[in-house]
Amino acid sequence: MSSSDIFLGETIGTAVLILLGGGVCAAVTLKNSKARGAGWLAITFGWGFAVMTAVYMTASLSGAHLNPAVTVGIAIKDGEWGDVPVYFAGQLLGAMIGAALVWVAYYGQFLAHLTDPETRGETPVEGPGPVLGVFSTGPEIRNTWQNLATEVIGTTVLVLAVLTQGLNDSGKGLGTLGGLITAFVVVSIGLSLGGPTGYAINPARDLGPRIVHALLPLPNKGGSDWGYAWIPVAGPLIGGALAAGIYTIAFA
Repeated sequence: MSSSDIFLGETIGTAVLILLGGGVCAAVTLKNSKARGAGWLAITFGWGFAVMTAVYMTASLSGAHLNPAVTVGIAIKDGEWGDVPVYFAGQLLGAMIGAALVWVAYYGQFLAHLTDPETRGETPVEGPGPVLGVFSTGPEIRNTWQNLATEVIGTTVLVLAVLTQGLNDSGKGLGTLGGLITAFVVVSIGLSLGGPTGYAINPARDLGPRIVHALLPLPNKGGSDWGYAWIPVAGPLIGGALAAGIYTIAFA
């Protein structure tokens, strides 16, 4: 794969991932959305289907990492780091594009939610604003070590599942079936481990949309919670590296 294919594939794939994943969060959260209040099951399955769609769309271009933690895990496993910056750049840009498209698609709902006194809530300068959850993750209980550990654990499961795909078939890959299995893994992580932090398990998925939240001209949007922002970046990267270490010791 050329660097241009990797960058293009990761940009498109991550944009689609965030458009559909952030889209389900907007649908469930925002006032005057037909899906408002659909709940956690809708969010977890929405993100799973988002992963499946993005993977199938761009696997032929870039391998569809769509996640810096996956890129780090594969780089450690294979010992090849040359294309890592290209993957990271495409993933971050794609995540920002996807988040901006969610804003466009739900523009009226954002305005309705943020101008209604019943739904806009407080507008803190530093803490999470009332619609930040559409863009990025946040903890239900703020406990630094627990929040970090939750992201590490969830991402370790995800990346180890990616790295071990096909090992039960004499070392052969799963081909197109891999995207579906990865999607189900994401749903499983969301259902089982998403409760404490909202399961970022992907630095680009959290950081790119958080930047967009900070930049968008949303009324009464409040803060972007930058004090928490390092956890959904560091935790998944640690988890990706840990998964690669487990793979090397147990499966290689």
